[in-house]
Amino acid sequence: MQGAASVALLLMGTLGSDVSALAQAAAPQTAGGTQTNPTAPATPQAQQVDTTGRPDIPQAPEPAHPGPLYLRKSGKDYSNLKAYSFKHPLGPYTSTDYDAPRLSNTPKLADLLRNGQLYLSLSDAVLLTLENNYDIEIARVNLDIADTDILRAKAGSTLRGVSSGVVTNTLGGTSSTVTGGGGPGGTTTSSGGSGTGASGLVLSTNGGGPTPLNRDGLLTGTIQYEDATTPGGSSLGGGTSSTSTSTGTGTGTGTTTGTGSTGTGTTSTGTSNLFNANPTETTTGTYNFNYLQGFSTGTQLQVSFTNSRVSSSSTLTSYRPNFNSAFKATVTQQLLQGFGPGIQNRFVVQAKNNRRIADSAFRQQLISTVTQIESIYWSLVSAYEDVQAKTRALEQSTKLASDNRRQLEIGTLAPLDIVNSDQAVSTDRQSLTTSQSNLEYQQLLMKQAIVRDLNDPVLANAPVIPTDRVSLERTPEEDMPVEDLVKQAYINNPLVEQGLLTLDNNKITIKAEKNGLLPILNAYAFYGGTGIAGNPNPTSTICTSNPTLANCGLTNVGGYGTAFQNGFNNSAPDKGVGATLSIPIRNRPAQADQARSQMEYRQAQMRLQQLYTQLRIQVINGQFALTNDRASVVAAQATRDYQAQALDAEQKRFRLGASTTANVLQQERNLATAENTLITATAVYARDRGGLLSILANTLDRYGISLVQAAAGTMTTAPVVPGLTAPQAPAAPRPLTSTPAPLPPDTTRPAPGAVTPR
Repeated sequence: MQGAASVALLLMGTLGSDVSALAQAAAPQTAGGTQTNPTAPATPQAQQVDTTGRPDIPQAPEPAHPGPLYLRKSGKDYSNLKAYSFKHPLGPYTSTDYDAPRLSNTPKLADLLRNGQLYLSLSDAVLLTLENNYDIEIARVNLDIADTDILRAKAGSTLRGVSSGVVTNTLGGTSSTVTGGGGPGGTTTSSGGSGTGASGLVLSTNGGGPTPLNRDGLLTGTIQYEDATTPGGSSLGGGTSSTSTSTGTGTGTGTTTGTGSTGTGTTSTGTSNLFNANPTETTTGTYNFNYLQGFSTGTQLQVSFTNSRVSSSSTLTSYRPNFNSAFKATVTQQLLQGFGPGIQNRFVVQAKNNRRIADSAFRQQLISTVTQIESIYWSLVSAYEDVQAKTRALEQSTKLASDNRRQLEIGTLAPLDIVNSDQAVSTDRQSLTTSQSNLEYQQLLMKQAIVRDLNDPVLANAPVIPTDRVSLERTPEEDMPVEDLVKQAYINNPLVEQGLLTLDNNKITIKAEKNGLLPILNAYAFYGGTGIAGNPNPTSTICTSNPTLANCGLTNVGGYGTAFQNGFNNSAPDKGVGATLSIPIRNRPAQADQARSQMEYRQAQMRLQQLYTQLRIQVINGQFALTNDRASVVAAQATRDYQAQALDAEQKRFRLGASTTANVLQQERNLATAENTLITATAVYARDRGGLLSILANTLDRYGISLVQAAAGTMTTAPVVPGLTAPQAPAAPRPLTSTPAPLPPDTTRPAPGAVTPR
């Protein structure tokens, strides 16, 4: 008993020494902040930031948009595609092909394979993620999709929308940050609700209001040839069919006595038969063209040019063939509904806002995916270290079972102790098998996140060896004032930027819906001319009744050139002005849409304010989490060291005969539990550290990730993740001492006699 008490005193002494050492090591880490009593009243202070627009209070800073406008997957600008040119005159009417995705892995992956193993640092994992991850590659395409909406809007067409939600198809990554899509036409996923509407879809008023005029211009043409035979349905105006006779008499005289002869002859001078029922044959050639062009002022120009050539066998047609040429230009101005560039160009402004939302959503995707990869990496590290811990536990229990058998052989140990040690070996083997299976699964999760092709058996079967461990050095965010962190989140978080841009789009929609309440009042003016020409129809009534007049008395005799000239020489003008008015009775659909646009705008305002509140809470909680996680890691490390010393002391007592197998096994289980707690606490700290950077949205800046390179998918500058250290083996148990250091003071409680603020 005396020996056991001595060992216990020595153990308690070394434990106290270790507590003092750990407290001294943790002291610099807690010097940056002041632990406050959660029940103490708050100290009055001025409000530093406001998001509600109240006067005389500093407002939230405008969100930052890092990187150029706009990010693109390639150098091709899909907001300006094919135009007319001498080299490609038919360019706008040819299709555009999009590059096929790369489905192979980047060469960087092969460089990390050594001896059938994939040695992976966290920086390498982030680099491979930026180059190979499918979630990021899918988000890259959205950048080009958003460009196509700008192209449509320039022509006055409605927008198709672009997804602004975060793609989360990478398995194994978890994140507690605010996520969602805020862009018009985007995908917004939420839980706990459903939508009702036509075909199960809820349609917003975005894009409502008067439809803009088509500013691409529309040229239409009709070319037609027709040969028609019309049966004679009446005796008027049939085809030509006439036989007429005329008689002449001549008298001759001679120089000799006699009488001349008189002769009668018949000539065919031709008179038409007006009343007949013969079929009429008509050949018609039509060549009509029309051009329609809208402008951003609400003005529309329409120019029509019509031409025809008609040749008919009817006796009522004066010209055969008959050429007609006419043009007409009409200018229409929208005066109420649809008036002005603000209404006509609103889709262009919204499309550009959506393009900025796409940029912001891509940055959000990068931050989210990189944070997921960090989480997967630290899960892999935890699984790897857990296998090592389970291996050490199995070695210890196996050694104890072997020693017990030797003691049983010499008769110094009871058979029951052999049963207990063998049971411990069996349990440790089962735990190691489970841990190894979990490690293999975590390795598979990591590989599916950083590669595109896992069909290579060498890569698929290669174990992933994590080469980084998290460092407990304090990060700058842990010591910053909360308000400064909140301002960082307001400035950098892409969801704030998306929310503000969505509000801008909603304001544009409100203006358009308000304009849609107005009646349709259009003023128009037109001017035109008509020309006619042709050759006289010899069988027409005019020609047969005026056989002695030149051209049968007809003017404008000539071909198509004469008709074309007459159409533009103001000889037969057609001009006028007018207005059209359309007033919808009761106007209920427009009223409903206008009211709904206001409601949706108020919803967007509340969502933005809710986002501000969520960000503030998450920033504060993230800073608290790092403080708690650091304390948990320090405590878990101390507990692990204490349990290692306790096991070492218990093993020494067992060898001296002062302990039992059950006590040794209990200390081994305590050490295994302490190691598992340390592994879990370290992983939680590492994840929360990356999670705080994700909330502040400065992950890319902290890791040196270029947005331009990430958008292109080619990383020429490798990211560098700070706050890492090399793997270290568990420290050997410290020797026992009989002079323990005093316990460290409790800095979380006020000193005796101190006055607690009220």
